[in-house]
Formats: sequence, structure tokens, C-alpha cells
Amino acid sequence: MWGLLLALLLLLRVGWLAFTPLQPAAGDPVLQLQAAAGPLELTLRGTLLSDPVPSGDGCRALLQLPVGRTELRFGQCPELQQGWRLQVQGRLRRPQVSPHPLLAAPAERLARQGSFSQLQVQDFEVLQRAPTPVADLRRRMAQALVQHAGPNNGSVLAALVLGSAVVPVPAELREAFRAAGLSHALAASGFHLSVLLGVVLPLGKRLPRLGRLTLAAAAMGLFVLLAGPQPSVLRAVLMGALALGIVECGYRGRPLGILAASALVLLLARPDWLLDVGFQLSVVATAALVVSARPLELGLRRWLPGWLAVATAVPLAASLYTLPLQLLHFGVVPLYAVPANLVVAPLLTPLTLGAMALACLAVILPPLLPLVTAPVAWLSNVLVAVVKLFAALPMAQWQLGRPAPGLVLLFTVALLALVWPALARRWRLLGAALFALVVAVQFRLLSADQLLLVHQGRLDLLVARHQGRAVLVSSSGDGFSCSQASQLARGLGVQRYDWALLLDPLAPEQPHCWQGQAGLVLASADGSLPFQPGQRLASPGLSAAPVAIESRAIQLQLGRWRWLLLPDRQALWAWRQPSVQRGRLDGVWLGFAPSARERRYLKELGAKRLWFSGTIPAGLPAAWAASGPSGYLQAALG
Repeated sequence: MWGLLLALLLLLRVGWLAFTPLQPAAGDPVLQLQAAAGPLELTLRGTLLSDPVPSGDGCRALLQLPVGRTELRFGQCPELQQGWRLQVQGRLRRPQVSPHPLLAAPAERLARQGSFSQLQVQDFEVLQRAPTPVADLRRRMAQALVQHAGPNNGSVLAALVLGSAVVPVPAELREAFRAAGLSHALAASGFHLSVLLGVVLPLGKRLPRLGRLTLAAAAMGLFVLLAGPQPSVLRAVLMGALALGIVECGYRGRPLGILAASALVLLLARPDWLLDVGFQLSVVATAALVVSARPLELGLRRWLPGWLAVATAVPLAASLYTLPLQLLHFGVVPLYAVPANLVVAPLLTPLTLGAMALACLAVILPPLLPLVTAPVAWLSNVLVAVVKLFAALPMAQWQLGRPAPGLVLLFTVALLALVWPALARRWRLLGAALFALVVAVQFRLLSADQLLLVHQGRLDLLVARHQGRAVLVSSSGDGFSCSQASQLARGLGVQRYDWALLLDPLAPEQPHCWQGQAGLVLASADGSLPFQPGQRLASPGLSAAPVAIESRAIQLQLGRWRWLLLPDRQALWAWRQPSVQRGRLDGVWLGFAPSARERRYLKELGAKRLWFSGTIPAGLPAAWAASGPSGYLQAALG
């Protein structure tokens, strides 16, 4: 009883620390930005914490400074390596914050890594090439596998040894694994450690206890060394060490207790890992196997052969238990995760063993590598083909939208009541009722009429939703806007926009990206307007039409709502012309902060809502709202 109380108090302490916002330490260069009006030209010295990795608009790497850290941003990936000391010159700025909870942003990502600034590098100098034997070993293994097995197969093999957090897997292939529900196969975790220990422990079977423990410790240490001290890796290693120690001492361990103790120890050392998605998924999936895999297997034996029941119970338990986390963080459900795991399960163990063997040969006997790579690469090719097949199936990722945290909590309670073993029938009935209630509420929210404005810098995205359908109006046609629109669609549960209207006078930077987002994309190619008065974009319950010649003013119909979209001042003045027909308005959006004269005119419009992109002076009417420099506004009906 006292042990349980102590564990609860420790967990509360960990939660409080995890949710406490991190702050830069005294001496961090980001503090100099507080007194500056904008970015600062600075020269900094520090040590690279990782190799530069490609990003959407160049390359990035984390630099450890004497106090604090900063992220370096390069236009192109330079030939730099982890551990090198650099002197860098460039413009220091704060990273962008997320304008909407559904959108990822550098500020949140970097804060978890202890960095609060970004430096756009203009020039750099290598001060010292410090030896980095571990990083060199990882790099050598990965490069050898990619060289002999190809970019796709080689990156998969390298990830099976080192983990996808260390090895860059092509974005298209990584997305295919995610859509098929097989991301865990590329992440260093307990499965990979179990495969390694399954080879090592039999070798020490005849050794004395100390020899067996030493051999196992060496294998686990090598695993951490190669995969890096990631949360899921350390959780697996700590669990393995505790379980092995208990068995070697002649006791019988309780897997759930070992998991809880391992997680608590790691969280006491790093409370921020409580918010790490990988750590959450790792712990919950392991708990699913410990608690419910065997009961599910016994239940499935009523309808399936014994071997198939065993094979199905493991991915089914993990999928059910991690479903709330999938919805909370991603808003999607990989529908074919269980069958995909069943198909690839026979491939993963031999592939992991083969990849480990090839990695060892790349270091010990490189000349033999070309002779033995072919069969392992062929098996990897089969795995990639299966993954792409499942990822290409209709609705491979069922986008249900990211529910509110309260709904996720209720959904978790309902799910546990349904799948937790040995619960009374009344609790299962209560869980089923709660499950039905949560599903009904979520689908009701998804089908409600909604207008959402997201503003960030010069970017404006307006998403209009009506009875589950959605359309998009964007002020910009660049690739970043398309990426943000895609994230919003996933978070809102939108499979695809009916149509997208791009108000940018320039042609879209990435037309294929936009075409993948919407059934119809209307954009300018030569500075002209996307469409003219008399033309109309329409889908059931949603429509848009221009209201004046040579103006970007748009009349948006959203169910019963009528909104006027005025992206620039020219659109506002065109709307004021006597020749323009006016009618009832439920709302007006301006893509700029209006002047005092313009505000007086807007008051006469009689619209129920007035939205502005950016910051406007205080003391405005209650029906007026501004998004701020990086924020959002939304209105819902029904």
C-alpha cells in the first residue's frame, strides 16, 4: 500500500515537471532577442550534437553552446559531422510558434531539445574535428548498407539495426510504413533488443551467472550505443536488465511491475519524456502485450486456428491500446495495421538478424559484404513491397480528426473497460455505452459547420466545413502553405478538400502537392485572378464566387452562413463600389489590419463577425476579433 502511494506521488511529481514550460538558462543567446526588435547578427561557437539532416527548406543541425543550444539552419547540407566544433555567423531569431494546435512548429520541437533559438547560417568555420568513434561507426554501417542494398532497402536495413531516429529513411518510404501501421518496425525498440538477446543469451548458456549477465549487459550496452539513448531504447534495455536480473536471482518477475518500475525510473531522470510520443507509444504497447495479449489469444482461439490466434493477438492488443494515442497525436487510424503486421511478422526477425550481421561485416570484413547482401536485400525488397501495397489500399489511414483531450480520456476509459481482462459484465456494458457516446460526439463535431482561419506571418488559410465536407482558401500558393493545409486536413478529419482556391498572384510552387490536397485547385498562373464574376466554385453546401472585377474579394457560402473574404485593401475598396450587389452578411474577413477610416466603414456593414489577420488596436467592438501575429480564429454552428 505504501509502495503504491509512493509511486503515485512520484508520478504526480513527474507530471508536474513534465508540464512545466522549459525556460532558457541565463547566458543563452536567445535572451538577447528580448531587447531587440528583430533578428540579431551574431557569431557563435559550439559543438554539433548531430550530423546536419535535410529539412523541408534546406538542412538543420543542433549546436551546443557554452550556455544553451541553438538550431543551425543551412541553405544546403554542408559536409559537417557530429562532434565538430564550429564558429558560425548568421541571423539569430526565435523559432516559429504554432499558430494552431493541429499544426507542428519548430518552437515546440526545439523546446523539447533544450533549444529556444535558430541561427540562419551565413558563414561557418570548422575549429576542431574532434574524434567521434560512435557516430563514425553508425555512419559507416548505414553508408555500407545503403551503398550495397540501395537507398530504400539499405535505409530499411540500417533502421532495423540503428533505428530510424539515427538513420534518415526516405520521406515517402517512412510515410508508407506509417500508413500501413508499421512505423514500429523502423524504430529501435524492445523487438530489436529481443532479437539481439535471442542470439546472444543462448551463446552464454553454459557460462556461470556472472558470465551470462556480463554477456547480456554487453549486448544491451551495444544496442544503446548504436541506437542512441532514445526513450524507447532505454525503456526496453531497463526492462530487459530488470527481468534478466530477477530471473538470474531465482525469482519470478511480474512483467507489468517491471514495466512500471522501468518507466518510473526513466521519468524521474527525464520528466519531459512523459510528453514524448515515442515513449508513450512504447510503454502503452508493451503494457498491451503484458496485460491483454494472452486473454485475446484465448478468445480468438474460438474462431481461429491456434497459430493464427497467437499471431493476431499481439498486433491486435498493441493496436487497441495505442488507438487513443494515435487519435490524440495524429488523428488517423491505420485500418490495416493488424493484417499488415501479420503479413510482415515472418519477415522481421530474419531481416533484423540479417541486417545486424551485415552491419557487423561492414565493420569487421567489408570485402565480404557484397557477397552476402543480395539475399537480405531481396528480403528487404519484399518487406518494402508489402508495406507499399498496404499503404496504397483505400483509406489506409482513416482520418477521424484529432479529438479534444477530454474526449480522448473518455475514449480511453471506455476502451479499457472493453478490453481489460477479468472485468465484470456491467463494466463492459458501461464501457460500450461510453464508447458509443464518445463516437457520437466526435462525429457530430466533424459534421458541424465551421469556418477556421489560421494566420502565420504572411500566410492565411481559411478552411470551411459543412456536414463532413471541406474546402480551402489560401492567400499563398507556396509549398509551406500546402504542407500546413495538409496538416490541418489530417487534424480536422478531412480526407480531401472538395476544392482549393489559391489567391496568390504567382503560380503554385508545388502544384502536385496542391493537387493531392483537393479534387479541384483553382490558382493564378500569370498574375490574373483565379476566376471572374459570373463564375462559381461549388460543392454541396459550400461555394465561392468573386464579387467585383479586378478584385480578389470573394463571397463564401457555408451552409446557412454568408461570409465576405477581403484579402487586401483593393478588395475592400472594390466592395464599396456602388455597382456591387450587397446582401446579408454573417461575417467578414480582412487579410490586413484596417485603418481608422476603414474601421468606420466596416461598422456600417452590419456583419455579425469581423475577423482580421494580424494584430489590431485594443478597444474594438466585441464582434471584432484579430488572429494576432501567429494564431487562429474559428466559428462553429450546429
